[in-house]
Amino acid sequence: MYARWGLTIPLTGVPLRAHAPLLAALADAGYTDVWTSEVAGTDAFTPLALASTWAPALRLGTAIAPVFTRGPGLLAMTAAALAEVAPDRFRLGIGASSPVVVEDWNTQSFVDPFGRTRDTLRFLKRALAGEMVDEQYPTFTVRRFKLERPPASPPPILLAALRSRMLRLAAAEADGVILNWLAASDLPRVRAELEGAKDGFETVARIFVCPTDDQRYARELGRRMIAGYLTVPAYAAFHRWLGRGELLEPMWRAWEAGDRRAATAAIPDEVVDALVLYGSPQVCRQKIEEYVRQGVQTPVIALLPTPALASGEGGVLETVLLDLAPPYTEV
Repeated sequence: MYARWGLTIPLTGVPLRAHAPLLAALADAGYTDVWTSEVAGTDAFTPLALASTWAPALRLGTAIAPVFTRGPGLLAMTAAALAEVAPDRFRLGIGASSPVVVEDWNTQSFVDPFGRTRDTLRFLKRALAGEMVDEQYPTFTVRRFKLERPPASPPPILLAALRSRMLRLAAAEADGVILNWLAASDLPRVRAELEGAKDGFETVARIFVCPTDDQRYARELGRRMIAGYLTVPAYAAFHRWLGRGELLEPMWRAWEAGDRRAATAAIPDEVVDALVLYGSPQVCRQKIEEYVRQGVQTPVIALLPTPALASGEGGVLETVLLDLAPPYTEV
């Protein structure tokens, strides 16, 4: 029933070197993909390079590599290297990231994120195809850059997108889109902006999954995460666009006033329940399946910590991953 089923790596609380046996078992369980994020943990590419040898049956993807924190040439070289080591198994997901990541942590200017993402996409398509790029783009200039080792099969490039403008850019020029922090019920609104995408266009969604029956724990964790993410201007605008402005306005007002505790407490249960999936692993899997029914080709689980997982008891993580696996696949 499901062509693809992904997991975000590295997993919280698991040393990177300890992922080898876990990843090797994922394909047998029905998983097809592993995807990475890049915030303040590992970079997006190192775990995938390791996974390419630890689990050669799995497809690899970045969700996402920011377009501001590496120069265009370095981003092309890094993507080309991974495409060479894992031919036809790598998907390059790029996106704007956020002012905190770009400016506060990486000392780069976060200016015109839409333009920078558009121009990086256009540069990468040419560079990864092996072309000499000598171009003055609106947001940067590249002089006579040519990959010495262009990949024999250039990786598809997917864009992280939230609202209309970036979604339409993805549909017009990219090979797919990466979605984040949305409910399954939001997908019709998002998909309407992707009309006209080419055949084979892929919709990837990162889905936060907290496999526990402890509703109080899941909601408390969900509130903390939502307060941290949806107060970022781009995500706030996204959820206003999705129609959650009235529900989240008390959180935004409290956050703006500097009252983090009040902001977290102001998030309604219905918002938490829509954006963070919780319940038994089997219940969570059924909720993930709703994203697939709404048009997501590749659901990517972002596994959140639970008391059971934090206990470190032997076999708990492996059991949870097996229980979250798809019932069967058709690849």
